[in-house]
Amino acid sequence: MKIDKETQEKIQELQEYEQNLHSLLMQKQAFQIELIETETALVEIVNSKEDIFKIIGNIMIKTEKKRVEDELKRKKELFSLRLKSIESQEKELTNKTEEIKKEIMKKIK
Repeated sequence: MKIDKETQEKIQELQEYEQNLHSLLMQKQAFQIELIETETALVEIVNSKEDIFKIIGNIMIKTEKKRVEDELKRKKELFSLRLKSIESQEKELTNKTEEIKKEIMKKIK
C-alpha cells in the first residue's frame, strides 16, 4: 500500500506526540513517587514525639520539627501542583494523539 506524503507526515507527528506522552508519563510517575514519599515523611514527623534530624550532604543535624514540617508541606504542595500540570498536559497530548490516529485511519482506509 502506497501512503501519500501528507499521511506519512501525520504518522511522524503521531510518533512524536506518543514519545512526548511517554516522557510526560515518566515524569508523572517520578512526581507521584516523590509525593508519596513526602506525604509519608510528613505523617511520620507529625506523629513523632522524638527529636527530628535532617540529612544535609554527608551529615545529619538536629532540626526543629515545625521547620521540617513546613518544608515538607511546601514540597507536597509543589509536587501536587506539578502533578496537576502534568495531568493537564497528558490529557491534551492524549486527545491530540487520538485525533491524529483518527485522521490517519481515515486516509489509510
